[in-house]
Amino acid sequence: MNHYRMPTEDIGFVLFDVLQAPAQLAALPAFGEADEPLMRQLLDEMAKFIDGEIAPLNRTGDEVGAQWKDGAVTMPPGFRDAYQAFWQAGWPALSAAAEDGGQGLPAVIEAVLYENLSAANHGWTMAPGLLHGAYECIRHHASDELKAAYLEKVATGEWLATMCLTEPHAGSDLGLCSTKAQPQADGSYALSGTKIFISGGEHDLTDNIVHLVLARLPDAPPGPKGLSLFLVPKFYADGDGRRAGPPQARPAPSGGSEPHEVGSVGAWERSAVFCERIEEKMGLHGSPTCVMRFDAARGWLVGEPGKGLNAMFVMMNAARLHVALQGVGLLGAAWRKADAYAAERKQMRAPGASQTSLISEHPAVQRLLQTQRAWIDGARVLAYQTAVELDIARHHPDAARRQRAERWCALTTPVLKAAFTHQAFHGGSDCLQVFGGHGYVREWGVEQHVRDARVAMIYEGTNEIQAIDLLVRKVLADGGAGLNALLAELEADTRSAGNAPAADALHALQQATTALAARCAQDATLAYHMADDYLRAVAVGLLAWAWTRIAANAPAEPRWQAPARAFRAWVLPELAMRLGILEGLAAAQG
Repeated sequence: MNHYRMPTEDIGFVLFDVLQAPAQLAALPAFGEADEPLMRQLLDEMAKFIDGEIAPLNRTGDEVGAQWKDGAVTMPPGFRDAYQAFWQAGWPALSAAAEDGGQGLPAVIEAVLYENLSAANHGWTMAPGLLHGAYECIRHHASDELKAAYLEKVATGEWLATMCLTEPHAGSDLGLCSTKAQPQADGSYALSGTKIFISGGEHDLTDNIVHLVLARLPDAPPGPKGLSLFLVPKFYADGDGRRAGPPQARPAPSGGSEPHEVGSVGAWERSAVFCERIEEKMGLHGSPTCVMRFDAARGWLVGEPGKGLNAMFVMMNAARLHVALQGVGLLGAAWRKADAYAAERKQMRAPGASQTSLISEHPAVQRLLQTQRAWIDGARVLAYQTAVELDIARHHPDAARRQRAERWCALTTPVLKAAFTHQAFHGGSDCLQVFGGHGYVREWGVEQHVRDARVAMIYEGTNEIQAIDLLVRKVLADGGAGLNALLAELEADTRSAGNAPAADALHALQQATTALAARCAQDATLAYHMADDYLRAVAVGLLAWAWTRIAANAPAEPRWQAPARAFRAWVLPELAMRLGILEGLAAAQG
């Protein structure tokens, strides 16, 4: 029961039957060869690797955890070997461009990969979780010299990367960051300051670590507009600083803190970046969350001075979809454990039964299990479609279609991140409930999913910040027109499929959005009171569309019919409840 198995059949149903992803991607010249047989082969190979190499390390990672000593971090047993096998097999490079050492495959394949890596071993998956965002950041904003030195190493996963934003006095308010970057005569910068909550800031998985660091130049103005982005490697070549510009790619060092001779090309030198400690956390014990000190560490500017957040947001937005997928994966893993337990455990007689029943036959347990299943299946549809839309936004030949895809991604990403991570924790707790007292005991494994899931509601922008981003920055910015246009398309799709309750719910959400926009135009503070409930209402509305698509393609069997009924009975009514709360808030504030 503790060993994860990737649900390839369910994933394939969503990709190929519900979303018809290969047909959507066929319109993109970049993915002409990404047909269904290839995608199915990738899913099979993915399952072999995750089930065989990553899932068995999960319990050791939780119980042993990452270990810090004298500035060095040793990962749990088996983690390094698994990671070396992971990058050498090409998994981190799935969606990176071929010219950068990648495979040039659709983003949706990478989405499936990270959903199931997180489900199998969330702690281990934190290490490569930022690679795609770091790759995009370097690719779009770094100089040609930096790209030559670092892009392929990050694209392939040979070197891991971090995102160094948070400081002890500056959590979500990045404008308070005070790390300094002092220009040097050779064109580099000396970075000084302390960053906290840095996932994978130090480890022994790879021979080098690429830190992307927000810092402030000497003449920078206060606030977020004064932040610039810098690349600071753990090791760099020709460390005496005599050569201007960044180091070119060299054979990687083997680790340690002393310079390493590399043939005739000079020496690798340890950067002045130090891990002062790792945090003792509620969960994610297999992932080192580091306090990193930069002592005039040598780095190079990425992008333009004062435009650090612009460059970093490329990384953060990619990370937010991956965090949403963490939520889907963790809830799915907890559900699979609970469902298996309920199918074996006998307790009391279910209503109408003549003898002791499996707890899966009790209505209370059925409600717990089927409600979470409704969230998992619907979430998978939305997350995979968002990944498809990312590729459409980049590669579709029609500008209007690219614009619609950009709208989808901008509006749905904060919703998916907040709603799915919320459900991973609270729904995971419901899955634990199925076990009764056994769920609170470590040997069954479900309590780890609940502990690991909690932090996903906090990092990559708290869920409250996601709600503000959705309502204040994206919906109200155009008076609700963009979101209502999307909701109208989804309403038409659900109505044409004959799902009147879902279509009516989406229509009510549009009306509420219009009314809310008008009220917020009169009171700028109102939106901040409403943001959380509004995001939740939008999430349920999107799920209504997703379940319409599932129902239109699902076979008439209990596997799909039971969660469909659960969605109608226990999930969809939440939309009306949230709209009622919004009405009450508007009246109270008015």
